[in-house]
Amino acid sequence: QELPETVLLKFFRTENTPVPARPTPEQLSNLIKTSLHYPESFNHSFHQKSLCLVPVTLLLSNCSQAVVDVMIDLRHKPTSSEALEIHGSFTWLGQTQYKLQLKSQEVYSLQLKACFVHTGVYNLGTPRVFAKLVDQVTLFETSQQNSMPALIIINNI
Repeated sequence: QELPETVLLKFFRTENTPVPARPTPEQLSNLIKTSLHYPESFNHSFHQKSLCLVPVTLLLSNCSQAVVDVMIDLRHKPTSSEALEIHGSFTWLGQTQYKLQLKSQEVYSLQLKACFVHTGVYNLGTPRVFAKLVDQVTLFETSQQNSMPALIIINNI
């Protein structure tokens, strides 16, 4: 009696080419971490000089492993009357929009100037930051999550 012919089984493994995962909206809104650095309070003599200028540093940190296009808009004003009553209004001096590109994990420091005409408590947390991955084809950048209010006290001396 003949033995049945043995057949070798061959297993094929297809190469696992990872499909680039589409980042979630939450991931896209956390590409850039921002922080404002400024004095907690600032003393100024409004009698000698009507405009009070305060240097403010906006620190932008790319939290991703990718290159990110960033757009900063300083023209945003709080629209609610409540926000204006509490904090008052101030102006950013100089350029009002910035476009830059941050490499993976890069930290960028942007020097700004805030201009005040009255004493009071102000919220400096008005810059709006938008970001998108460089290789991502989208018309709009994703708004980056804003941190807590950045309050400064302007005193008259």
